Amino acid sequence: MAPTPAHAIADHDVPHDHEGEQVILGVDTHADAHVAAVITVLGVLLGTRSFPATAAGYAALLDWARGHGRLQRAGVEGTSSHGTALSRHLRRAGVHVIEVNRPDRASRRRRGKTDAVDAENAARAVLAGQATAVAKTSDGVVEMIRMFKIAKDSAVKARTQTINQLRAVLARAEPTLCESLSGLGLAALVRRCADLPEERAHDLDGAATTVLRMLARRIQALAEEIRSHQQHLTAIISTCAPKLLQRPGIGPDTAAALLITAGDNPDRLNSEAAFAALCGVNPIEASSGKTARHRLNRGGDRRSNSALYTVVLTRLGRDQRTRDYAQRRTAEGKSKKEIIRCLKRYVAREVFPIIREALSPAQTSSATA
Repeated sequence: MAPTPAHAIADHDVPHDHEGEQVILGVDTHADAHVAAVITVLGVLLGTRSFPATAAGYAALLDWARGHGRLQRAGVEGTSSHGTALSRHLRRAGVHVIEVNRPDRASRRRRGKTDAVDAENAARAVLAGQATAVAKTSDGVVEMIRMFKIAKDSAVKARTQTINQLRAVLARAEPTLCESLSGLGLAALVRRCADLPEERAHDLDGAATTVLRMLARRIQALAEEIRSHQQHLTAIISTCAPKLLQRPGIGPDTAAALLITAGDNPDRLNSEAAFAALCGVNPIEASSGKTARHRLNRGGDRRSNSALYTVVLTRLGRDQRTRDYAQRRTAEGKSKKEIIRCLKRYVAREVFPIIREALSPAQTSSATA
């Protein structure tokens, strides 16, 4: 939903004696403007106001909030998207930033939906203890990894689309052109299409030749971009978390997914069980009456869950210890799906201390120096 224009949000400030009084900030973040609300520890709303999503706007928001009292805690929506830069600004100012999820639908039906109400709800979630998750700092090596991973994934997707387009054009081209390119593997086909002569697109054959040449050159450019992103990812991970790459079945892409899930401040995760829950590989209690059982967790970060799945499949094919474990559990009557679920949980337990050590403040400061 687009943010409410700043001029449409009525500023609301309640005069009060704020000397030494602790206040809590709540922020509803958007692409162009953030709406802030301040409440006291007794739950009294002191004010709401909209600020532009700029460096000057962040400074004005912080000054305004501190003008109501002693600011120590802030609940921010969208700390991993529109609120990332604001969260960094507040943390650098000594404010404890807590990640706040969107209010549930029942609460929204009762109170309505406006940006000012959402900001107030964010502050009240912190006050009530409903929001306790420390926001990711997003200011270290993991944020660098995230940027390169996003760019690489986008380039991979674009290359796949372009390859499909090239094959679709080739299937509709004249038989003479198709026959000259038949029997070639993908790499050879792209090279041949990139070397096709430049012709005027005055007929169907000329149009197909021109399009094939341009698509092939786009594929080559995207392949080079992917290689560049991969080199940067490998270099960063090899510097900050070399032990992670030394574990069986873990490569730069799976390591990047796990590091991104943990974040630049993995100390916010109290245990390896919390990390497993964040990856969606912890068993969920599903007992009722006389039935005691667990079910598969279908929540969590699905990218890190997929990374753990890839690690497990690789180890099942190449790691003898993992294969022996699978054979033993199969003899006990476990299905392949259950075995993989258990193995993903074990891998999460294995990598968490490595990630936590690699991303400790001492390690990250030396890695980025």
